[in-house]
Amino acid sequence: MSRAESRIWNDVDAYLSALLAPEDEALTAALRDSDAAGLPHINVAPNQGKLLQLLAQVQGARRILEFGTLGGYSTIWLARALPEDGRLISFEYEVRHAEVARRNLDRAGLGRLVEVRVGPALQSLPKLADENPEPFDFVFIDADKANNRNYVEWALKLTRPGALIVLDNVVRAGRITDAGSDDPGIRGTRAALELIASHPRVSGTAVQTVGSKGHDGFALARVLY
Repeated sequence: MSRAESRIWNDVDAYLSALLAPEDEALTAALRDSDAAGLPHINVAPNQGKLLQLLAQVQGARRILEFGTLGGYSTIWLARALPEDGRLISFEYEVRHAEVARRNLDRAGLGRLVEVRVGPALQSLPKLADENPEPFDFVFIDADKANNRNYVEWALKLTRPGALIVLDNVVRAGRITDAGSDDPGIRGTRAALELIASHPRVSGTAVQTVGSKGHDGFALARVLY
């Protein structure tokens, strides 16, 4: 990627976001406070957040499951798609990140709809399953990439037929094509994509994107039954 390409990508994202996904004070403050707390700058772009919100709305989602809360920026976009009786459960590994996210969600008036569960998701998921929760309508996976296949497998256990699963960051600047990569994130993401391709209960695809987040992409998977 040349500097000229990067500048064009950033300019286009800025234009599209300002026009179609303008941030309000709650979203702006969430990014500001996340930055002040030293959280990594890996949140979705505003136009990507709006896409998640629209997908959840089209889905008619009442229950959303999120892997990777960070500072709650994507969580705000998603929670705003919920009805008043909706529920969003978000898994976050880092205690500090969860604290920032909860403050951001409360300020956005969404704390009543969202529960942030702290700790390794693969330890929290069996506990969630033991609660026999109402099946989820929408799942957003944006956590540690090495466990992407595990997260997709759990998503299939916890969703209803017709549910939508979104798996973020599946292109990794093109490195996803390297079958011999020893990068755990690449291997985990390839394994997740292969699961989506082969699982009888799933119909899915993936799209590469360019923008302020560089060259990446996302996968969409629909639970068939």
